[in-house]
Amino acid sequence: MAQKIVSVDTGSPALRAGIRAGDELLRIGGETIVDLLDYEALCAESRVRLLARRAGVETEYDIEKEEYEPLGLNFAQPLMSGMRLCCNHCLFCFVDQLPEHARPSLRLKDDDWRMSLMMGNYVTLTNVSDRELERIVRRHASPLYISVHAMDPLLRSRILGTPRGARLPEQLKALAEGGIEFHAQAVLCPGINDGAALEDTIEKLAATHPAARSLAPVPVGLTDHRGGLCTLHKYTPEEARAVLDIAGRWRERLLKKLGTRFVFPSDEFYLAAGRPLPEDGEYEDYEQIDDGVGMLRLLETEFSEAYADLPEEQKQPGGGQKLLAACGVSAAPFLRQMFAAHPLTGLTVEVRALENGFFGPSVTVSGLLTGGDLVRGLQGAECAAVLISACMLRDGETVFLDDMTLEEVSRALEKPVIPVGRRGDEVLSAILEANTWQGRW
Repeated sequence: MAQKIVSVDTGSPALRAGIRAGDELLRIGGETIVDLLDYEALCAESRVRLLARRAGVETEYDIEKEEYEPLGLNFAQPLMSGMRLCCNHCLFCFVDQLPEHARPSLRLKDDDWRMSLMMGNYVTLTNVSDRELERIVRRHASPLYISVHAMDPLLRSRILGTPRGARLPEQLKALAEGGIEFHAQAVLCPGINDGAALEDTIEKLAATHPAARSLAPVPVGLTDHRGGLCTLHKYTPEEARAVLDIAGRWRERLLKKLGTRFVFPSDEFYLAAGRPLPEDGEYEDYEQIDDGVGMLRLLETEFSEAYADLPEEQKQPGGGQKLLAACGVSAAPFLRQMFAAHPLTGLTVEVRALENGFFGPSVTVSGLLTGGDLVRGLQGAECAAVLISACMLRDGETVFLDDMTLEEVSRALEKPVIPVGRRGDEVLSAILEANTWQGRW
């Protein structure tokens, strides 16, 4: 497969060798380049033999460079191939629950193991052939993030809506034997893959440790736009506590047996159950934090550590400017407790829990709040500024899920709306800078 080169980095090994924009990359080391993974693996050596074509003429280049030094070639598609799409019909697919007015890009159902390797996206492997699985092993694409949901083949097939789901045990065995490590996720639906099914999933996954590094049980996310879909319900406090009881027993057992707790329920389970989050050390290396596992605990730990470094005169409670911290309903009690335990001189931080009007009140996480939710929930609120989580915005942009911009929300509220990173020290720094925010919107 020929790969069109759109640009060559200044001063790069490829430019020095004479490769130019418009050339086509044909092979590296005699191998055809399927995608970015092949390209990066094959050009990592200090000596690279490359075959390219210009105006129909093929030329071989013998390039010497530092080991792992980039060649400096850029291609039209970041992955050097199209995105691999989902072939499943999951019981709980969030895309199927989007409101009609959601923008088209949100409806893309990707299931690309390469994005799992590069970005930590969860994939099901149902669209991965045996040949592709061999390539994963050959390229040592590790670690991967895999949506397991259930280890029982028939149950997993039912959940994913495809018989291909039954192949997971043999796929995981092949990955483990090939030296590939992976983190697992189980989106749990009450009465379907929790209870005895969850016990079975934990036991079978733990048996593949250390290839399987962790399992994150996550409660199913349900919007108010489920017309025509199967009947599911959110976890009740009692059901959430039952999941945590199972996880707790296995965590204690596996810590003794494997040296790791292995099972790390998401923050949502603890919030739904009304139970305190585990302590900082119980999350070990926070390897599943992007799946909402330990995010609040790490936030509080980092906030406390940064707060401890402040001079005592900055730690007096009450008075001064009032700030609003806008968040989803589920995280609000934890954040209120955190801010109350860390008073700041001349500042009052009020946590405002907002109902989700875009997806429906059943969605209570902060990251899925929209610009419209902020405007509806905070209109007329008196404060110097509003803090929001940066995860509400499209990555690298200032656009919310409903296509409102940060500037539009600030104008509607007539006050600055400040996106803040998820680290605790970033949150504290943003609060302390409040007196500079007036007039910045």
